[in-house]
Amino acid sequence: MPDSTGLCSVGWDAIAGRLAEVVSRRGEQRTVVVVECYPGVDEMEILDQLRHRLNPVQFFSASEALFPPDRIEALTSPFLGGDDPLFGFLSGLTLPQFFDEAKVLRLRDRVNSVTQGLVLLVGVGARLIADGDIFLYADLTRWEAQNRFRRHESGNLGANNRQISASLLYKRAYFVDWRVADRWKRPLIGKWDFVLDTNNPAGPKLADGEAVRRGLRHAVTRPFRVVPFFDPAPWGGQWMKEVCDLDRKTLNYGWCFDCVPEENSLLLDLGGVRFEIPAANLVFYQPRALLGEEVHARFGDEFPIRFDLLDTMGGGNLSFQVHPLTEYIQQNFGMHYTQDESYYLLDAGPEAEVYLGLKEGISPAAMVAELEGAHDGGPAFHADQYVKKWPARRHDHFLIPAGTVHCSGVNSMVLEISATPYIFTFKLWDWGRQGLDGKPRPINLKHGFANIQWDYTSVWVEKHFINRIEPLGEGDGWREEQTGLHEREFIDTRRHWFTKAVSHHTQGTVNVLNLVEGAEAMVTSPEGAFEPFVVHYAETFIVPANVGEYVIEPTGKSLGHRCATLKAFVRRQPRPWVGFTPADEMMSEPLAGRMTLA
Repeated sequence: MPDSTGLCSVGWDAIAGRLAEVVSRRGEQRTVVVVECYPGVDEMEILDQLRHRLNPVQFFSASEALFPPDRIEALTSPFLGGDDPLFGFLSGLTLPQFFDEAKVLRLRDRVNSVTQGLVLLVGVGARLIADGDIFLYADLTRWEAQNRFRRHESGNLGANNRQISASLLYKRAYFVDWRVADRWKRPLIGKWDFVLDTNNPAGPKLADGEAVRRGLRHAVTRPFRVVPFFDPAPWGGQWMKEVCDLDRKTLNYGWCFDCVPEENSLLLDLGGVRFEIPAANLVFYQPRALLGEEVHARFGDEFPIRFDLLDTMGGGNLSFQVHPLTEYIQQNFGMHYTQDESYYLLDAGPEAEVYLGLKEGISPAAMVAELEGAHDGGPAFHADQYVKKWPARRHDHFLIPAGTVHCSGVNSMVLEISATPYIFTFKLWDWGRQGLDGKPRPINLKHGFANIQWDYTSVWVEKHFINRIEPLGEGDGWREEQTGLHEREFIDTRRHWFTKAVSHHTQGTVNVLNLVEGAEAMVTSPEGAFEPFVVHYAETFIVPANVGEYVIEPTGKSLGHRCATLKAFVRRQPRPWVGFTPADEMMSEPLAGRMTLA
């Protein structure tokens, strides 16, 4: 085992030098270096770069033991929904099912037949072949994996399919490959001797495994941010370009994924080097400290809260859509909870509107027929005849439990707060426009019609889904309000207005916050448990359950001005044997955080 220096080696020469140093300590005995890879990692690049520098007596690729592509296609196809371009069923497959046991045994024998010198084994499933004397894990963030799909640089696990559309590559990865790889990764995290950050092919980085684990343990003691990523959209606007200082040459930015740990990444500061790993590693390795006991008991090592930004300022309407009911997503897609959500208006133009719920007295049959006709090339769907439009103003909060038809209109900047299963959006109408690829985006009428709650009409919606703001308390320089969510949703939200320091507490559950008003704020520990952490307008940050008490106050340009945070957390479940938890017990103890780890 290497010593835990915490140093980070950058570039293949430095990486090979670090490994050669560890190998040399073993003397003349045989040394097997195993490099396990996450799907999407360029295995051949790693193998070539290391073998040319380390000069192993033998080198092997784990892919030699995979079943042939047609066998793997037969294995995975039941989870891919046939011809459905978007949806499948979450796979319960495990990595050994992709490998031919006879080939595994033969490859293992070939590795074991080498009695002296250095042996190099690389690939997804390498650890299935041999434990190795030195164990590296080559990791990759899902955002970079998606970009490699778009560039046709990578295909799916065990498939020769990199030439197919990026959307189909993503579908297979989402429903199969990443589920399989994460099951394989979880128990290996504690065994990593080294970790390879392969997100930048021109600058690979090698870190000591214990240094990475130490960074993850440190992460759950303080507020942090994940690395956001931004993406254009057919309806995208111009607001994020200016506020987030993005590339002005890009046509638009529609999405910012600012707290989706399943796909966002995390930066660790290792010896002054920024080391990037999937944020999911933190959820897998420190689930109880991050989520809290009750949330972990309910969701396991999944992060259940998602924050993202939707920009239609100077853009177009989002697609008219609906999300699946809980039983529907369970039975049809294998998820155990659904994408309830809400729109919080960070900003809005003077004519901004949100489509939410149905008008009173509409005919469901007529609406279905008109949507079907529009999808088949007939006249456009007249959304205004069937769907209620509500004026949208800054700091409005619209609640959208599953089954509610909805979309944000033009000139809105939405902070979307939702449960995590984010790809399960059933588009009913896309305003007759094309996607960024010049092709129509998939419409999901069958799924959508099966989930529309036809009784969610304007009277009900206005009473239950719009600006359900309730004052909870106030003090010197602060005011707290409950803003939702709906009773059917497991996420609750709190808004704090403040001009002075305001105290929060995680109450033993993970908090997710966004600075929705004010230029910047500072998060501190009243006991000095973590260094001060500064967040800026529209940034999302996470406060692990483990943090306990924390304080948020205006700082910098916000001094003397009013600020506000919106905080989300998982509602506590009542314990029947002791009675229901009083509402004020879980009230004003927050959420916070950002991340630069040492």
